[in-house]
Amino acid sequence: MAEADDVRRLALALPHVVEIDSEGFDFRVGDKGFVWSYPERNPGQRRVIRTDIAVLYVGDEAEKQALLLGEPELFFTTPAYDGLPLVMLRLERVDLARLEELVTDAWHMRAPGDLVDP
Repeated sequence: MAEADDVRRLALALPHVVEIDSEGFDFRVGDKGFVWSYPERNPGQRRVIRTDIAVLYVGDEAEKQALLLGEPELFFTTPAYDGLPLVMLRLERVDLARLEELVTDAWHMRAPGDLVDP
């Protein structure tokens, strides 16, 4: 089981990561977001920042669909993310090794080439 503090620790261990001031967590590399708290929006209600759910950059629609179909207990999406290479991750259901893999992969996909392969 993972928590927001685990996301923070893993993200900040990666090179050139900046944490953006937010109600939850929001991490960028090269001015591009790669993992952040899920901003849940329900009609007629104010936005709620969910630190128990991480939004992860996954690169493309094929990877998104593979995660959603292959591990539905961990990943989900909402119509707000249709057409975007993003998935939501239920932190309470992921182990730390898998979380580290996902955060690192997201960082690799968003980091400028000179940071990944100096």
